[in-house]
Amino acid sequence: MTINPGSVEAPHRQIAAQLRERIRRGDWAPGERLPSIPAIAAEYGVAKQTVQRTIDQLRVEGVLITRPGSGTFVRGTKRRLNRLSRGRYGAQRGYHADLAARYRQHLTEVGRTPAPTEVAEAFGVPSGTPLVVRRHLVRTQDVPVEVGASWLRPEDADGTALERPEVFDRPLYQEVEETTGRRYTNATDQITARLPSRGEAELLQIRADTPVLVLMHVAYDERGNAIEVHQAVWPGPVTSLTEKYPIASPRPGVPWDEPDLALG
Repeated sequence: MTINPGSVEAPHRQIAAQLRERIRRGDWAPGERLPSIPAIAAEYGVAKQTVQRTIDQLRVEGVLITRPGSGTFVRGTKRRLNRLSRGRYGAQRGYHADLAARYRQHLTEVGRTPAPTEVAEAFGVPSGTPLVVRRHLVRTQDVPVEVGASWLRPEDADGTALERPEVFDRPLYQEVEETTGRRYTNATDQITARLPSRGEAELLQIRADTPVLVLMHVAYDERGNAIEVHQAVWPGPVTSLTEKYPIASPRPGVPWDEPDLALG
């Protein structure tokens, strides 16, 4: 295998493209170990540092996974997670049996702790205000795929099972509705990308330079007050979020190129 030294594309990117194509056509199957970095460097006639940059790029993309002391392997199929918040509630406001079968949620912490800025802002309280948090780790096939936390107001959880390390046999929102008498009526979702914290990287078993996707879900009651703030963190390179939804038909009297929107 060769690279083009006269190309405007950096050598490590040229090698990455070739390795990506070789993986696509099946030269190495999912779970199979690649040759060592010195072997690949010799094959392409480049320095080991160049190959290391190639491996780092493909690892961040989710194509490869590096296991310390074992080598570099082709990562398995990307996990396509239907874990957007709409799927959390379900069309009939019921528990999704298929999610329960595929994903195992492990409660890791319940207690009161100072709220981070974005959570405090959602509740309309000063940053650092103590709130009740329920943290969890989600696994599928014994692989960690999500680190999450649900935040509640102390006055909603005080003296109830919500602030105790109890595992419920139904979705948390149903427990919150019955406990507080407040009904979830609407919600907003915001998804961003960033690097993980040290704790997130350890729980998700990823390197600290692997990007993660972060969901910020704020659920509101009938009066428009935040009732729960939920955060979920997924390893970005191996996570694909998919949502299906209907597209409304044109309304009489509203031209197709003039959407009925109110901009403030």
